[in-house]
Amino acid sequence: MSEKKTVSIVGGSGYAGGEFLRLALGHPYLEVKQVTSRRYLGDPVSLVHPNLRGRTNLKFVDPAQLEPCDILVLSMPHGVAAKDIEKYRGLAPIILDLSADFRLKNLDLYKKYYGEDHPRPDLLNQWVYGNPELYREALQTANHIACCGCNATATLLGLYPLVKEGLLAAGPIFATLMISTSAAGAEPSLASHHPERSGSIRAYKPTGHRHTAEIRENLPGNPEVHLTAVATDRVRGILMTAQTFLREGLTEKDVWAAYRKVYGAEPFIRIVKLKKGIHRYPDPKGVEGTNYCDVGFELEEDTRRLVVISAIDNLVKGTAGHAIQSLNVRMGWPETTGLEFTGLHP
Repeated sequence: MSEKKTVSIVGGSGYAGGEFLRLALGHPYLEVKQVTSRRYLGDPVSLVHPNLRGRTNLKFVDPAQLEPCDILVLSMPHGVAAKDIEKYRGLAPIILDLSADFRLKNLDLYKKYYGEDHPRPDLLNQWVYGNPELYREALQTANHIACCGCNATATLLGLYPLVKEGLLAAGPIFATLMISTSAAGAEPSLASHHPERSGSIRAYKPTGHRHTAEIRENLPGNPEVHLTAVATDRVRGILMTAQTFLREGLTEKDVWAAYRKVYGAEPFIRIVKLKKGIHRYPDPKGVEGTNYCDVGFELEEDTRRLVVISAIDNLVKGTAGHAIQSLNVRMGWPETTGLEFTGLHP
């Protein structure tokens, strides 16, 4: 068995940090050393994350009390990590950032979607985008991993084989994302207030979603992609549906061939397209709590319109799960380590 590596989590009282903590506590090669939170300083982590009762005796510490460790996970609001990155770089040789601070290489895209210049453009080339299905080889030697956004993950994994293999006709791709409440984070707001959110299906970002930048930058050839984000009252999960068109002369067999060629050996991608039953296409319910991304499609043959469907758990495959998966790749551990949970039904 490999020697355990120590890991500390900055911002462990949020949903993303808490999910990484949950997965790390069950990982055979990780030992959680410290978890920080100013708000819950001195409280047991199980006070905030009741699912961890009996799993750990860790208490939240002040970020100023962080000690050196092997791996440091940054789980803070956008913009915070970049401002203090030198301090964090001095604490651990390997850093995983769950925020958007270092995801983009294109400074123009960053300014367009985040409304400001990047604070540390000099460091961007030192970070590898944390999507193992796209960047497995680069992750093998990456000491700084910028974990991708949940909506970007769902969209990229649905579209990547089709774009990579050149199946799509020229023209824009339109994607709609049905997003759960936990994607907004643990901080309450009027929009997340139960009487406002319960039973609601609300288009909250019809245009200009920030994750559009990640998708455009990481799909081969930087195709034109447009997102519409719709808030639902599910606690976990994202359902992505993308509208695009196949090139003239291509058929459903070509679509199947592309997915099988690119994803045939992927441990966490499942192609879901059945001819019978009620679970014929991807559904977030089927991946809840797991690191799977289910991908499906439907071709309208007379128009060549292709509807691509993907489903993920936004906190696992969309955040902490692909962070663990990327770390497994980096450390040379089996890629599925700590991510074996298969989900529940019903």
